Amino acid sequence: MRKISVALAGCAALAASAANAQSSVTLYGLIDAGIAYTNNVQNGTPSHGSARVALASGNISGSRFGLRGSEDLGGGLHAVFVLENGFNVNNGALGQGGRMFGRQAYVGLSGDQYGVLTLGRQYDSMVDFVAPLSGTAGTFGDSGFAHVYDNDNLQHTVRFSNSVKFTSMDYAGFKFGGVYAFSNSTSFAVDRAYSAGAAYNNGPLHLAAAYLQINGSGAASTPAGTANQNVAADPSEFKSTAGGGNLTADVQRTVGAGIGYSFGPAAVNFVYSHSQYQNTSAFGLTASNGSVHFDNYELNVKYALTPALSLGLMDTFTDGHLNGVSKSNIGTDPKWNQVNAIARYSLSKRTELYAEAMYQHAIGNNNTAVMYNAGGNSATSNQVMGAVGMLTRF
Repeated sequence: MRKISVALAGCAALAASAANAQSSVTLYGLIDAGIAYTNNVQNGTPSHGSARVALASGNISGSRFGLRGSEDLGGGLHAVFVLENGFNVNNGALGQGGRMFGRQAYVGLSGDQYGVLTLGRQYDSMVDFVAPLSGTAGTFGDSGFAHVYDNDNLQHTVRFSNSVKFTSMDYAGFKFGGVYAFSNSTSFAVDRAYSAGAAYNNGPLHLAAAYLQINGSGAASTPAGTANQNVAADPSEFKSTAGGGNLTADVQRTVGAGIGYSFGPAAVNFVYSHSQYQNTSAFGLTASNGSVHFDNYELNVKYALTPALSLGLMDTFTDGHLNGVSKSNIGTDPKWNQVNAIARYSLSKRTELYAEAMYQHAIGNNNTAVMYNAGGNSATSNQVMGAVGMLTRF
């Protein structure tokens, strides 16, 4: 009897071990905190500026924690989910408009032969496919390196709620995917969003392209896709124009592409994006017929000086064009040039120190610098920002 009991106990232990191996739930996160300096921040009136020194959360990567799970259903099929929270490490406040899981929240199925199908709150294809080649990538400069107003969403200012997303498996380096965000209302075509993209990685060569569209409510006083505050984007997603953030419009259309090549420890990438905002009141435009579009040209270089120390340099030129406003009011179309530099030093696999510097010059009469995450628009056409900090993962 004793031998039988021992055998049964051993079988139970093996079964429990096998069950644990087939299913997993992982707690993960990232905390980024540092000190940031910005000059020429508007103080009271647009023409007056002061320096700003602040303790900053998420200088290069938004602080977060999340749960990631997978269950083996057999036959190469897995149930998967992610619940990811964003927060401000300075004061513990929730990010993304106070959502508990504002960064990501989805559940779905993953198949070894086809890909992953998920439902919930998710990133669009510009973020999934083009952003990894940009300086806005999490392994580069991330939020501090966003393009003006994050007009192409490479810095994921907007996430898609109520969305269905498919991402293919890797076919010899080629992947593709798409996202559709429902309006969740009787007006099916209003307050919806969709996106699609593809990428190809073969040795040192990297290629990517994507398209994004957000349909709004017909009210240019709110960002595209915001009427019900539960669709692809809602007002709490958007920062005010002070210090960056997306513009308000009825419809946003963005297309982007990138190419990159790696040379041993170095990588060189070029990214182009074109964004259109239809029926917008930004820049003094008339909401009923005003529109603005941006062409972003980005060149970035990353070099691993040692296994622990990486350096990055990025230059972005943003060419803006306004329609529906008299040029006598603004003088010329707005343009911006921004140069960014970063150094990241790993103390361990989980923890690193960083230092970054950004300079932006605005071109055009009455146009001011609008650096993302700077704490406020510049009072002049120039703005400088620098930050030092630490980042740890778990």
